[in-house]
Amino acid sequence: MSPQQTTSAGSALHAIITREWQYQLERNPVYASILGDRRWNSAWDDRSLEAIDADHAHNRQVLGELDTIPRAELSPEEQLDYDLLRYEYHLWTEEYELSLHLLPVHQLGGLPEHVQQPPFVQSAYQLADTLRFSTVRDYEDWIVRLQRFPGYVAQITALMREGAGKGIIHPRIVLERIPGQVQRQLVDDPAKSGFFTPFSRFPAHFPEADRARLAHAAGAAIAGGVLPALRGLHEFLIAEYIPAAPEEVGAWRLPGGPEMYQFLARKFTTTALSPEEIHQLGLAEVARIRSEMERVKARSGFTGSLPEFFHFLRTDARFYCADGEELLMRYRALAKQIDPRLVRIFKTFPRQPYGVEPTPEAMAQDQTTGFYYPGAADGSRPGTYQVNLYRPETRPLWDMVPLTLHEAVPGHHFQIALAAEQTHLSDFRKYGTHTAYVEGWALYCETLGHELGLYDSPYDEFGQLAFDMWRAVRLVVDTGLHAKQWTRKQAIDYALATSPRPEHDMINEVDRYIAMPGQALGYKIGQLKIRELRTRAEKELGERFDLGSFHDAVLLDGSLPLDILEQRIASWMASRRS
Repeated sequence: MSPQQTTSAGSALHAIITREWQYQLERNPVYASILGDRRWNSAWDDRSLEAIDADHAHNRQVLGELDTIPRAELSPEEQLDYDLLRYEYHLWTEEYELSLHLLPVHQLGGLPEHVQQPPFVQSAYQLADTLRFSTVRDYEDWIVRLQRFPGYVAQITALMREGAGKGIIHPRIVLERIPGQVQRQLVDDPAKSGFFTPFSRFPAHFPEADRARLAHAAGAAIAGGVLPALRGLHEFLIAEYIPAAPEEVGAWRLPGGPEMYQFLARKFTTTALSPEEIHQLGLAEVARIRSEMERVKARSGFTGSLPEFFHFLRTDARFYCADGEELLMRYRALAKQIDPRLVRIFKTFPRQPYGVEPTPEAMAQDQTTGFYYPGAADGSRPGTYQVNLYRPETRPLWDMVPLTLHEAVPGHHFQIALAAEQTHLSDFRKYGTHTAYVEGWALYCETLGHELGLYDSPYDEFGQLAFDMWRAVRLVVDTGLHAKQWTRKQAIDYALATSPRPEHDMINEVDRYIAMPGQALGYKIGQLKIRELRTRAEKELGERFDLGSFHDAVLLDGSLPLDILEQRIASWMASRRS
C-alpha cells in the first residue's frame, strides 16, 4: 500500500466524519445546545415521520459511502474511527427498521423534551436551567423555541398515535405516571413555569427595557403556546394514548418483540450475548454477591438472617437524614472527601469542574437516587451530579459512597469530561456513548472505594455490595421481564428479596426496566469486562502494571464497544511489556 493511497482513503473518511458530525448537530439542535453549540438554539429536533424517514435514507447512504472506502488502506487509528462510524450507523438503521422511534415517550423522559442525554432523557424545564443565557440573542432564541414548542408536541403526539395504531406502545403501568408529570407543569401564571426560568435571572448588565420586552414575549409564548400544548398533550394521554396501552409488561408482547429485545440487548451490552446467557450470568452474580454480603453482615456483628439485615438497613433511623438539606450537605461533603484521594490511582484528571445539586423537584418523584448531567463542551456549564432529595427517609446513607463514585468522580464525570477534552479524538468520538462502556466504567468505579479508603465501616462496604447486587439483579429482572414474560410483581418481589435497597427505589427501578428494555443490562456486563481486563493486566504485567496508566488506557480513547476496548487494552499491555 502506498502512502498516497493511505492518505486518499483517510481523507475520504475524515471528510465523512466531519460532515456527519455537523449533520447530526443540525438534525439534533437541542443536543447541539447542550454541548454549547448555539447555532440552532431556536429550534427543536424535527421528529416528524417524514424527517425520521429522511434520516433513515441518509444513514443508509452513509453506510454506502463507507463501503467505497478501502479499510485496509487506513491507519490503525483511522480503522478504529471507520469501525465505530459503521457501528453507529448500523445501529440507527436497525432501530428504524424495528420502529423504535414509535416509542418516543415514557415516564423517565420524552416530552416535553426529547433529548437523548445519558443516562436518561432530560426535560425541557431542566433544559432551561442548563443552557447558557448571557446575551439578548440567547433569550430571543429561547422565545422562538417556546413559540415552536406546540409544533414539536404535535410531532411527538403523531409518533405516539402511529405507534399505538401498530401496537407499539409502552405498558399502561409506566404511562400512567406521565400525566402527573405534565400536570405539574400546568401553572396558572406563566412566570411560574419552568420554561420561564431564564427570564427570572437576567444578567446584571441587561437594560431594564430589554428585560421587560423579553419577559413579556416569553410569558406570551408560554401562555399562548406552551401551556395549551401541554394541556392538549395531557388530554391526549388520558383520553386516547393510555387507554390504548396494554396491561402486560415486557417487550415480548410488542410486534416483533423478541427480535427487538435481542437487538436492544446487543446494543446496550455491545456483545452478542443472548438474553438467556445474560439471565444466567445475572443469577451467578447474584449468588456470588450474596455470599459476600453474608461475610460483611458477620463483620458488622449483626446476628440475624440476611433478609433481617436488609430490613434493619431499610428501617433503622441511624441510616437516614431528617431532611433533604442535611442529605445534600452530606453528599457535598463526601464529594470533597473523595476528590483529593484520586491522585492515588489516577494519572490524568479532567479540567472541567463538577458540582453537586438536587434533582429538580418536578422530576424527583419518578427519578432514581442520583445521576450525572454532563457539562457543556464550551465550558459554559460544569458537570452536575444530581442527588434525589425526595422523601429523604427513603435515601439510606450507606449507599452514598458507591453512588457518588459512580455518578460523579471518578465515574461519569471523569469518563465523560476526559473524553471531551482529548484533542486527538474527532467530535463524534469525544461525545460518543456506548452504554456498556459508560455505565460499566461507572460501576467499576464503585469498587475503587476500597483502594481509596472509603469503605471503612461494614455498612458502607455493604452499601457497595448492595449497589453491585442491584446491577446483578438487573440482568435477571430485565431479561425476566422482556424475554421470560415475568410480571411486574414478580420482578419487584425478586428485586426486594435480593437487594436491601428501599422499596420505593426498587419499584421505580423495575418500572424503568419496563420502559427502557435492555438499557439496564450494560452496567454489569461492562463492569465485569473492565474488571476482567484489569485482572488480566495485573497478572500478565506483574511489576510493570500501573493502575493509573491502566485507567488512562481505558478512558483516553473515548467510549468504545467492549470488544474494541479489549483490543485496545491488549495493545496497551504489549507496549508495557516492551
